[in-house]
Amino acid sequence: SQHDKFTHKQVKRFETASQQITETLDYKPMLHILNSAGIERFSQYQFDAVRLGIGLYGISSVHQKHLENVSTLKTFVAQLHEIDAGETVGYNRMGVVKQPSIIATIPIGYADGLNRRLSNGKGSFMVKGNLAPIIGNISMDTCMIDVTNIQLVNEGDEVIIFGDKPSIIEIANTLETIPYEVLTSISRRVKRIYIQE
Repeated sequence: SQHDKFTHKQVKRFETASQQITETLDYKPMLHILNSAGIERFSQYQFDAVRLGIGLYGISSVHQKHLENVSTLKTFVAQLHEIDAGETVGYNRMGVVKQPSIIATIPIGYADGLNRRLSNGKGSFMVKGNLAPIIGNISMDTCMIDVTNIQLVNEGDEVIIFGDKPSIIEIANTLETIPYEVLTSISRRVKRIYIQE
């Protein structure tokens, strides 16, 4: 990468400062400088410890194929509505359907940490192995997705907001942000279930 030279320079400064501290205080502190990306890219600088950080969640900015996703945000189809071409969906009538459509309401919104910039087709969620685009604006407690082209969708069906597909990285890219922001935006009211395998 274009910043590798700068990284090596920073590490050399860190080593020099650490050596000075050790000599002055006659005490060797525990040294660590690498975050998740650093662990993958600069393993020669692991020192005494590393800070795994977002790598714990199976997210990498370097070698994603080497990590396994460990977090999934999911909800369910609460309601299904058949609407005619030209009808609108959501607040301010922002979603306009171009053909007869089946719209699913799902109980997750911006109060849960779902970013409103995913509104109006910018984001899609997984339903029965297919991506369903958001239609209309995301509201506080709900949003709507277009499931017209997905067969046999029923109320109660699972909806994956992020997981293997779409991934946190894909959502972050859509939002032009970083995966950390996507993860830390999920509000406290979203129930967490921890599974040990």
